[in-house]
Amino acid sequence: MTQHALAAARRLAPRLAARAAEHDRDGSFPVEDFRDLREAGLFGLMVPTALGGMGATFAEYAAVATELARGNGATALVFNMHASVTGALGAVTEELAEALGVPDEALAARDRLLTAAAQGSWYAVAMSERGAGARLSQLSTVYEPADGGWHLKGSKTFCSGAGHADGYLVAARSAADQSVVSQFLVPAGDGLTVEPTWDSLGMRATSSHDLHLDVTVPVDRLLGGVEGLALVVAQLMPHWLVASYAAVYVGVARAAVDAAAEHLNARNLAGLPAVRSRLGRADAAVAAAQLVVAEAARRVDEAPGDAETNRWVWRAKLLAGTTAADVAASVLEAAGTSATRRGHPLERLYRDARCGSLHPATSDVCADWLGVAALGGDPDRDGTVPRW
Repeated sequence: MTQHALAAARRLAPRLAARAAEHDRDGSFPVEDFRDLREAGLFGLMVPTALGGMGATFAEYAAVATELARGNGATALVFNMHASVTGALGAVTEELAEALGVPDEALAARDRLLTAAAQGSWYAVAMSERGAGARLSQLSTVYEPADGGWHLKGSKTFCSGAGHADGYLVAARSAADQSVVSQFLVPAGDGLTVEPTWDSLGMRATSSHDLHLDVTVPVDRLLGGVEGLALVVAQLMPHWLVASYAAVYVGVARAAVDAAAEHLNARNLAGLPAVRSRLGRADAAVAAAQLVVAEAARRVDEAPGDAETNRWVWRAKLLAGTTAADVAASVLEAAGTSATRRGHPLERLYRDARCGSLHPATSDVCADWLGVAALGGDPDRDGTVPRW
């Protein structure tokens, strides 16, 4: 089933690439790309087979995301958000649910959301806020009990797919106890307002606009059915919060190498040793980053949450982000000024690649985490500010 998913991603990548320049130029959302993803069944990639999905592992997700990003990094990035939601929900085993105190009715609600994804619904993530970034402990969006459910009020920023998703994973703090952070799956519709704010350097087609919430949701939209699980899950599944972006930026970096090779051959520049050297170093750097991402993904599947697994997760995010930016800059220089014109694939890929280090956890945060670990400390707790 998952081999079908990888084949579908490879088949779709040229279609995504053909549309990428237009959506980048206009800052428009690639609706056609998501229609293709739906028709290919990829919204069910991380949904267990028992619920109608493909039951992919994290490593299989990473392979699919890389291929999609070779077509259009922006599309792959939004797809990553959906995969993060469904992947985290699908990873809650009976044993983990029991340990977390998740009630049976919450598991039934989770299964309904996952089944809907397998049938074509897709979910965005509304976590980041102005002034807080993605640090869950610093959020200002609050929730409180309401008749038959929960009322959420606040504003989110950088919500990729805003205005297009069928639902949004919203992180919020309890109005009664600010130390309690929970997550809700809020359906699209009344009570949600999209403010078009996304006009960025790179990843321009993600529609990562601001999302304002003043909405009441049913009681079963509290993920896990227990308040306060958000920070716990962040530590149990850092691969979704930290490293799921990594596969996307490996794909962007590989696309930059491919685009540079095509440009250099077309302009008869491939005979220059300096040009070949840049392309060779870029190829090796992308291959190395891809191996680190694959190793992290393998460990996530075999020993999720293990201390050494988590070190590989943070390494993957750091190396994918920095490698993409470095490689895209180097091959752009090799290609020359003509490749910097608006609309040239390398110009777009250069801007998209530069965003890899900026997603949470940023490259600086990743490096600090790894530095604390290398020094023998506890990187999840040691530091002057909370990481989440």
